[in-house]
Amino acid sequence: MTLSVDLEATFSADGTDPFRVAADFEVQRGETVVILGPSGSGKSLLLETIAGFHDHDGRITDGDRVLSDRPPEGRDFGFVFQDYALFPHMTVLDNAGFGTRYEWTDDGWLATLADRIRSVPGRLRSVASKLWQRLRGDTGPTPEPLGLRLLDDLGVADLAERYPPTLSGGERQRVALARALAVDPSTLLLDEPLSSLDVPTRQSLRDDLQDVLAAMTAIYVTHDRTTARALADRIVVMNDGEVVQTGTPEDVFQRPASPLVARFTGSNCVPLDALPAFEGRFRDGDATHLAVRPEDVEIGARDADLSGTVERVTREDATSRVTVAVEGLAEPIAVYSDDPPAPGSEVNLRFPRNRVSACQA
Repeated sequence: MTLSVDLEATFSADGTDPFRVAADFEVQRGETVVILGPSGSGKSLLLETIAGFHDHDGRITDGDRVLSDRPPEGRDFGFVFQDYALFPHMTVLDNAGFGTRYEWTDDGWLATLADRIRSVPGRLRSVASKLWQRLRGDTGPTPEPLGLRLLDDLGVADLAERYPPTLSGGERQRVALARALAVDPSTLLLDEPLSSLDVPTRQSLRDDLQDVLAAMTAIYVTHDRTTARALADRIVVMNDGEVVQTGTPEDVFQRPASPLVARFTGSNCVPLDALPAFEGRFRDGDATHLAVRPEDVEIGARDADLSGTVERVTREDATSRVTVAVEGLAEPIAVYSDDPPAPGSEVNLRFPRNRVSACQA
């Protein structure tokens, strides 16, 4: 089955110009699509519109089910918010299982009853358990609440009786993820769930999300290209309310469709006129610029395509980012080097022919 999105929505507020969001893409079953774009590009508004929080024109379907005219609770989506949106007066376990209270299809009502039985006072629990067994037609034990099992899977089961205000950001986001998963959604929607976390927590939760999303259909919104590359099967790049490129991470990062996409995804973007050695190769098309990743640029090569002066060296984990100013170019060239030259040094730069792509302004 395929989730198909083809919609348009207009948003306006007092004193501001209307902002239009439009998108047309598909999500295959079991696929994670990441919506990537700068702040203000409309990606969160798009996700909220898909979820049913905003009116829109167009059509959203999941296989043969039309979702466009359904309210949010009828679209079979789980939603993970950037700001967690947990209930502060409820325990972690109650937050995680909140959605199952209102799930009355298939076995959902039985799961709800199981959660209720677990909370019955001790003297009455045996009676409630017998009722459960009669309803299920078996004599097995009352199952653990689904919310607790999910909390355990996400490593926070020991926090079940705590309250959200006492948790760290990473713990809250794990609880929010458990709550979204508890309703067994057909598609999981995630709105920048890692953006408010510190770097170590973000990396840890991103690793957990890779495992969770591997078995799900998901749409994930982020402005962070590292997260996009780590989680996406396909990427939808947005800018100013519109989709500007769709493709695999390899497509988007190695073959950006425009200078805008190249710059946002971290590639160097050089006017074709500045690279005479490449003009014959790309001049036949409509190309105006060449894009190349900083990690692909060779520094210190003899057969240079460009030469310039090192402006800055910035340490980044195990390597360094070298910024090189080139005469005649409005933007410096970024290069990664394990043995960086000193600022002020004159250096040669070479672009490997098999790692350069053309794009059109």
